[in-house]
Amino acid sequence: MSDDIVRIFDTTLRDGEQSPGCSMNLPEKLSLARQLEKLGVDVIEAGFPIASEGDFESVQAVARELRETSVCGLARTGREDVERAVRALEPAVRPRVHTFIATSDIHLKHKLRMSREQVLEEVDRAVRQARGFCDDVEFSAEDATRSDWEYLVQVFDTAVAAGATTCNVPDTVGYTTPSEYAALIGHLKENVQGADRVTFSVHCHNDLGLAVANSLAAVQAGARQIECTVNGIGERAGNTSTEEVVMAIKTRRDVFAGVDTAIRTTEIYPSSRLLSSIIGVPVQPNKAVVGANAFAHEAGIHQDGVLKAPITYEIMTPESIGRASNELVMGKHSGRHAFRERLLELGYELEDEEFQRAFKRFKDLADAKKTIFNEDLEAIVSDSVVATDDRFSLGDMVISSGTFPTPSATVQLLVDEEPRKTTALGVGPVDALFKAITELTDTKCELIRYQVHAVTAGLDALGEVSVTVSEDGRRVIGHGAHEDVLVASAKAYVHAINKLEWHKRRHQLGEPTGI
Repeated sequence: MSDDIVRIFDTTLRDGEQSPGCSMNLPEKLSLARQLEKLGVDVIEAGFPIASEGDFESVQAVARELRETSVCGLARTGREDVERAVRALEPAVRPRVHTFIATSDIHLKHKLRMSREQVLEEVDRAVRQARGFCDDVEFSAEDATRSDWEYLVQVFDTAVAAGATTCNVPDTVGYTTPSEYAALIGHLKENVQGADRVTFSVHCHNDLGLAVANSLAAVQAGARQIECTVNGIGERAGNTSTEEVVMAIKTRRDVFAGVDTAIRTTEIYPSSRLLSSIIGVPVQPNKAVVGANAFAHEAGIHQDGVLKAPITYEIMTPESIGRASNELVMGKHSGRHAFRERLLELGYELEDEEFQRAFKRFKDLADAKKTIFNEDLEAIVSDSVVATDDRFSLGDMVISSGTFPTPSATVQLLVDEEPRKTTALGVGPVDALFKAITELTDTKCELIRYQVHAVTAGLDALGEVSVTVSEDGRRVIGHGAHEDVLVASAKAYVHAINKLEWHKRRHQLGEPTGI
């Protein structure tokens, strides 16, 4: 690839999934992987194959599915790790093995309990082992920004000599600053033997809110791969945000002269929305590029300027990231063909069963709601695309509440396709509803967070609910949408419990589901 292209290495399926509550099952990972290929990312890190059987299957399935994008599996430098990654990547057209070991004295002393010389031996052996399988091998020096610079040069010298084609310099704990990071990248490019034969990569965390700034500073210093995630999800405060670095490079061509990415920017917003619908985590309204308020202008002077010439207050257009205007797009007389075409424009390509569920929800909503917006359609899709092996599904429900009676909820669920019904009392309608569902599902989960918001404006707006629940130390997020917010609440709670059930089944099969 030309040196004027900054490769986008997407780790949403691996590092991003480590964000609490953001775990995905296999169908969800495949759906997101297909969209990431449409987005045009150069590499998809599909998982950590040795971490669990589920991760192995995910990497293998993504490797089998994608034909254009490179598919990467992560591995520590241990022989078994590399071998497991190699096996998972066997179906890939463009496989990449990504192996790593920590290089800071902090990690060597407290975590690895290894000498510097032992680490160099591990780097050499692991990279050579990976290179025996494929020509595309990435090596990462974990906690590079807190490592001794001269020792880092030795580490990367070893990796390059062993056959690494990409050298990654991670800011693992989000510790560095832009000027410091740029200087480090410059030092490595100048001093590592064979630096001109490899791509230098950056992987930044956002603990100090500097992940995007650090990544861009590294590009100016000569790095040509950015490791990032959609919506910036990831461990702790998250990772570098894909949409932010891509649009910064595209918008500020004067600053990033001579470089570009291969990203199809009109797929940015659909990718963001798809991820949000899968993990049930809404994007904060003031999030750069993809937030609900990113192109909103409330101040009168701003509105006046935008109406006269958008360039006065908009440095990019909504259309440039694939974001359609908030306009009436469908009606109750719209047919299946028009509905499918509109979903495709919004970035959704549904399988037949998913499409039929979504179309039925659309027709039901069209009968109840006068105007249907793009956001309504997105909520319908996220609410309709569910796993076919869910153990629980919501049936009918009746809620009684007010200032006089004790709130009660009668709920019917299908449990393993068998109908069950119960009634529960609570301090409020949601409490009663959740107690009834808890009894029917025999779950011991704890409700951590309950959030509700209107998808669009108006009294007839869809209500979208997200719930975070925890059981045995595992947190998951469920979501649901409906014109009745109590129904949306029930859907969200059942969705979360189904996610917990999925993890329980994996555990019973002897498959740990976390790293």
